[in-house]
Amino acid sequence: MKFRYILGIDFGGSGIKGAPVDTKNGKLIEARFRIPTPIPAAPDDVSEVIRQIVKHFKWEGPLGVTFPAVVQNGVVKTASNIDKSWIGKNAANLIGNVTGLPVFIVNDADAAGLAEMKFGAGKKSKGSVILITVGTGLGTVLFTRGKLVPNTELGHIYLKNGLEAESFTSDAIRKKEGLEWDEWARRFNMYLQEIEKLLWPEKIIIGGGISKKQEKFIDFITIESEIVMAKTRNEAGIIGAALAARYNRNLLKEMI
Repeated sequence: MKFRYILGIDFGGSGIKGAPVDTKNGKLIEARFRIPTPIPAAPDDVSEVIRQIVKHFKWEGPLGVTFPAVVQNGVVKTASNIDKSWIGKNAANLIGNVTGLPVFIVNDADAAGLAEMKFGAGKKSKGSVILITVGTGLGTVLFTRGKLVPNTELGHIYLKNGLEAESFTSDAIRKKEGLEWDEWARRFNMYLQEIEKLLWPEKIIIGGGISKKQEKFIDFITIESEIVMAKTRNEAGIIGAALAARYNRNLLKEMI
């Protein structure tokens, strides 16, 4: 048994947004509803925001929720860009208790990747595909033969200059250091060269805000892998969260 309509919620650094998704075609069936992410983004506060989003849609079905962290069986393992008190928490159980609904938690980059592979730039791709979301950090997701390899953290690899990739070439760093686009693009190209050397993907999908500004950096990218921009963009997390929940067997058992 599968559930076609699922509420997808995307937990981001600046906002938590959600919408019901038709998982058959990847379309939002209502307008997104967004609430600013609480500061600090602690478990009880974030869970309350998610409850408000559920209430806004008067939702009574399953939820898929993205997390900017490594997630294993609903448990948060890292906290690079969220409150450290999340580490070790079973986010699925916590949010489920607050909302009274069955919840599936998925890494945010993995969710975006699911959306892109099903409905976006990765559709029908058969080889190895990497999605890199460039924003506050560098989120990565790897697919091989259409299968997800969850919780890859390739934004934390170290480059030849001894710096962690995320702290050297994220969009947040570009803005913070006031880098010109060509300066940033050369940094990003260095990162892509390392990714290619390690994994040799057939296609790399670029997501995040910079995917809308391809003309500002693409001429400085020199790798052999095919480079394409993400298509689902701002809705990727919401759509991917819903897809992840739809295909999760444990969640389905809970709903039956």
